[in-house]
Amino acid sequence: MYTNVNTNTANQEAAALRARRDSRGGKRGRRFLLALLAIAVVYLLANREALERLLPIEWFREAAPVTGLHPTVAEKRDQLIAQSRKLGIDVLITDDFRSSEEQDALYRQGRSKEGPIVTQVKGGGSYHNYGLAIDFALRTSDGDVLWDIEYDGNGNGKADWMEVVSLAKKLGFTWGGDWEGFPDYPHLQMDFGYSIGELQRGWRPSVP
Repeated sequence: MYTNVNTNTANQEAAALRARRDSRGGKRGRRFLLALLAIAVVYLLANREALERLLPIEWFREAAPVTGLHPTVAEKRDQLIAQSRKLGIDVLITDDFRSSEEQDALYRQGRSKEGPIVTQVKGGGSYHNYGLAIDFALRTSDGDVLWDIEYDGNGNGKADWMEVVSLAKKLGFTWGGDWEGFPDYPHLQMDFGYSIGELQRGWRPSVP
């Protein structure tokens, strides 16, 4: 009889101890969840713009269509031409802003149309379509247009093409010749931290 009483008491104490442990564990779990929620709120506030870019811009405001080069890209293009000229290199800009329709026509070249393949992306998939890229070539003193990356027209022992690329990078351009898989040697762009996906969703770099 005494044994049963002692056993019941022990069971009750054990149950009470488990309940206290479960209660403390539940409180710790709730505190952990609240901490995670607080971190998430801080992250959302600090990265609001980056998170907004995951959504179409029409959800927030109307986006104006792109009809030409971004002003900063145009300014840097002109600086590139001027700086190259000081080195005795005549840079010819062969392409800048390109509409999605023009991009689609270029994409058909080498596929459904005659000619070599010159692009891997359709309309809306190129930084040209958003006024953020230019293509260049070299022009000789005779007026010939070259895409020869080893040509040394100013006779300084350096390839003119790579001298232009070096100047362009200092001005903030990235060079398509650095791309893996499908290098685009005439291509220079400024993405301002915007991906093609974000641009396709309507987001645009600010205009100074």
